[in-house]
Amino acid sequence: MGDQEAELRRAVWVAHSLFERGKVTGSTANLSFLCEDKIYISASGTCFGTLTEEDFAITDRQGNVLNGKKPSKELPLHRIFYEKNRQISAVVHTHSFYSVLISCMEPKGERIIPKYTPYLDMKVGEIGLIPYAGPGTQELFDAFAQRAGMKKGYLLKNHGLLVGGKDIMDAFCGAEELEESAKIAWFLKNEYLDCQN
Repeated sequence: MGDQEAELRRAVWVAHSLFERGKVTGSTANLSFLCEDKIYISASGTCFGTLTEEDFAITDRQGNVLNGKKPSKELPLHRIFYEKNRQISAVVHTHSFYSVLISCMEPKGERIIPKYTPYLDMKVGEIGLIPYAGPGTQELFDAFAQRAGMKKGYLLKNHGLLVGGKDIMDAFCGAEELEESAKIAWFLKNEYLDCQN
């Protein structure tokens, strides 16, 4: 039980930190972590600014709810991430501003975000791009299932970021780095549009 309680505390801290610094707004983000083969995910309609340890739905790996709380509608994204990459034990999904901006662009070249600094590669690695489908839809889940693999970070087209990690702090740090890299790319967007690296 200790690991579960500690990870819940860290997950609440992550949510509050993201909210207080304007990386998420309203009830538009979700996060999850694995503990004892169960998924703990922020419940539907919760706000990161007021999230508590009681605001998590608990499901099994198949998505069956175990504690009566309705999970985020994007639970299938988290489940797919865990299934596709067994090194992932936590996931953060936000609609952070610069990641959304970059996800709306059409990059030239193979990299979704140019390698302006070494830190994105160091903390997350290559970023995948998932084609647009409506949030919480089966089309989005199918698109992610078809393209998800061993990457730790993805941009969902016209939507936001999805980053996994070995634990909730690792996923948080990866999401932070992806957002900062997207911010740099946005301010250098004229180069970004011509980027071939």
